Amino acid sequence: MKIKNYSAGKNIFLFTAVIFSLFTLVSCSNKMSFQTSNVVPAAQGNVKVKKDNNNNYHINLSIKRLANPSRLSPSKNVYVVWMNSDGNNAKNIGQIKTSSSLLSKTLKSSLKTVSTSKPTNFFITAENDANIQYPSGEVVLKTQ
Repeated sequence: MKIKNYSAGKNIFLFTAVIFSLFTLVSCSNKMSFQTSNVVPAAQGNVKVKKDNNNNYHINLSIKRLANPSRLSPSKNVYVVWMNSDGNNAKNIGQIKTSSSLLSKTLKSSLKTVSTSKPTNFFITAENDANIQYPSGEVVLKTQ
């Protein structure tokens, strides 16, 4: 009587399923990097956009070494994040604040939000008021 070995086939199936799942998860998210800025040259960051099952876009922005807006010339009060989407004007999606933790002196900024529109790019301006409807300040960072 011959016993068949199904464990090798089972392992190949599991490996294929894991690779397919990882590929699917990666393809659902998009990462955009901010370009080097003349205004805040030390700042580096990116925006991750992930579409959910309800066709909403989860936006996770993170930036390191973004100077406090009061240190700019001319001095400003806040940084405002703007999102462009297909066929729409720039939309104010929130204010970011710069802070450092107790364990690190690196300035870190972040913003998490959700949009019903598909983002095409992002940019950040330094403004005096966070509730403005249209960008009026200088663009300090932008994605490609």
